[in-house]
Amino acid sequence: MARRVLLIEDEPNIIEAISFILSRDGFTVHTHQDGTTAMAKVRAQTPDMIILDVMLPGRSGFDILRDLRSEAATAKLPVLMLTARGQARDREQAQRLGVDVFMTKPFSNAEICAQVRALIGEDLRDA
Repeated sequence: MARRVLLIEDEPNIIEAISFILSRDGFTVHTHQDGTTAMAKVRAQTPDMIILDVMLPGRSGFDILRDLRSEAATAKLPVLMLTARGQARDREQAQRLGVDVFMTKPFSNAEICAQVRALIGEDLRDA
């Protein structure tokens, strides 16, 4: 069964690119574009991992990450934070909040796939 990735991102081009490369790599990708309702989507979908943008409409990725880590059901859910904001303070804040991987845009397709496989704990090409 394909592992489920929830991509919380509001840029259509990024959504299309990540959905394509991860689907091609064997993942099922669900997307969500609004920070305000992101936690409801996470609760409804129960993904195997989340790719989370920092700058979202409604609520920031940092706020969502704080919520994820504060709820028992999502506290250990792997989160890859993907952002155009690559300043040291943003990386440090994400790390304080418990992010698993922090990546900046632009990103390498191969790196996204490798990080997702590593966070989920399997290499789907060998499955």
